[in-house]
Formats: sequence, C-alpha cells, structure tokens
Amino acid sequence: MAFTLTALADDPAPGKQVAQSLSTSDGSNIHYLLYLPKEYSATGAKVPFMLFLHGRGESDGPLSVVAKWGPPMRLASGEHLKYVVVSPQCPRASSWSKDDQQQRLLKLIAHIKKTYTIDDDRIYLTGLSMGGYGSWRLATAHPEMFAAVAPVCGAGDPAKAANLVKLPVWAWHGTEDTAVKFEKSVEMVEAIKAAGGTRVRFTSLEHIGHFSWQAAYESNDLYQWFDRQKASQNK
Repeated sequence: MAFTLTALADDPAPGKQVAQSLSTSDGSNIHYLLYLPKEYSATGAKVPFMLFLHGRGESDGPLSVVAKWGPPMRLASGEHLKYVVVSPQCPRASSWSKDDQQQRLLKLIAHIKKTYTIDDDRIYLTGLSMGGYGSWRLATAHPEMFAAVAPVCGAGDPAKAANLVKLPVWAWHGTEDTAVKFEKSVEMVEAIKAAGGTRVRFTSLEHIGHFSWQAAYESNDLYQWFDRQKASQNK
C-alpha cells in the first residue's frame, strides 16, 4: 500500500502544531496533528517521537478536536515539548485496537521516521481510553518499536503481557471509572509483573472517574519519565 503526504493546513515548522494527512493508494487518508519541537532541524540532531492516541469522543468532528486532551492540548495552548508529537484521528466507525487501525498506525510511524530526523531509540507511545486500548495492543504486538508506553484508562490482553516484560510501562487509571473498569489496568499491570516484568508503574487515581487523563497528561513527571527511557536499554 503506497502512501503520500498531503498538507491540510500550514506546512510543518519548528514550534508549530499543524494538520497533516497521509493518503493511501486505496483512497483513504490518515489525518493527524504534527508538532515539530522548536529546536528541530532536518540537518540537526535526531529528536524523540511521541505517538498519542485520542479517545472515542475525538473521533467525531474536525481534526482540531484531537487537541482537546493530552499532549496536543498542551501544544495547542502554547506550551512546547521536546518531541515530534503525532496525534492521528481514528475514524468514528473504527477504533485504535482494531486490526485495520493498528496497521495504519504502523504505516504512519514508518512515514514519520522516514520523513523527519527521528531518534529510533526514543519513540514513545501513549493514549487515553480508546487510545489506551490501542496503546496496549500496539505495544504488546511491537514492544521492540518503542522506548516506553503510557496507557491511560485503557485495557489490554493479559495473555500477551509477557511481551512487555522489558518495556517500561506506566499505566494510569481512576478507581471510580465506569466507562473502562479500573480493574482492566490492574489486570495488565499484574500480568506483566507475573511474567517477570520489573519496569511497570501504575498510578491509581483515587476517587477519579474516566477523566483520569487530565491528571496523567498534566503531570510533568510523566514527560520526565519518558525522557529517561531508551529502547536500547530494554534488552
């Protein structure tokens, strides 16, 4: 399947978050927000890459709704991050954990790595709710691709948790979540530990419901944790 790049808004530039679209040979498109850090240079040092997967609520509407939460929200408010941040939009009829979207994410990752000066040792994955599901699945299927993953109020497959024993994981979940049960994150964390994993963290947000992502992505500790992780350390 061939891919081409089509800009939906401004061309990418350091310090800006802009709309982009990756077109496929079958006529479909992957729409996403792209942020290049202020210090980015095509001929300069390689920079880390963060893939953010939004929740179900951001599947509807214009691409700009993807910036409602998480890293793209911080960028939209004028903050700056040190990563190339890619925030794709999932079609309403699908979800991040489905086979077709997982394949599209892999194609998008490959495109970003080919197009920009990316440090392959520092590729980070995170997502909330539906994006938490997608993050768990993508990480368990391709743990070697990432330096770390932070699923927020999502759920994964405990039977595949052994794939994550070497990958740094930081899961977040509110104890009062009624949309995605708190126990779903507990199951994954405990399954990783049972398989011998020692690099998994879990933040249990007491008396918090489904909106646990507000605390997670407002936490500078999360970004500082990402900064310390390298794929070459996950052997």
